[in-house]
Amino acid sequence: MKEILDNPISLSHESIRIKVKQFLLLEECPPGWREMDLYLFRDGGTVFYVGQSYLAFDRVWEHIRNGYKARSDAGRFILCNWPMSLNFEIELLSSKSAEFAAAGHDPGGAEAWLIKHYKPCLNGTLNDEPTALPAGYRPVSSVIRCPRSPAGLKFQAALAVKKDEKAKWIEG
Repeated sequence: MKEILDNPISLSHESIRIKVKQFLLLEECPPGWREMDLYLFRDGGTVFYVGQSYLAFDRVWEHIRNGYKARSDAGRFILCNWPMSLNFEIELLSSKSAEFAAAGHDPGGAEAWLIKHYKPCLNGTLNDEPTALPAGYRPVSSVIRCPRSPAGLKFQAALAVKKDEKAKWIEG
């Protein structure tokens, strides 16, 4: 777990960006992440989903687990786009950060601002103009293409992280 925490895409007291494959290896929310109450599922500049929750880390896990039973479009999207989705990013943010001052640091207001700003593909609520799902991504109505259990997801994520580490080591 230390390697994952040492190598997120970006980490500050106000935001975290981590690849799905790294996130899946975290069993518990790291203490420094507990203030994060907003989250995004994204692939580079394409934002698929924005949400808010008292503890964003736990809510992201709920999305992934609920994707199997089609209770979460965001989670199902991750599962349908496997293994490509291992490289998607999860961004965790705090509504208390300076960028959400105009929203009064309210999680609901910050979520609404993020949805309006990014126009995520999978958000229906608060989203007047959702971005069309770009070519190359499978819609949530697709067949799930990943292991049928969180343990299987974690196993494949660990293999992907190990492969990345080996590639970095070989490159020198």
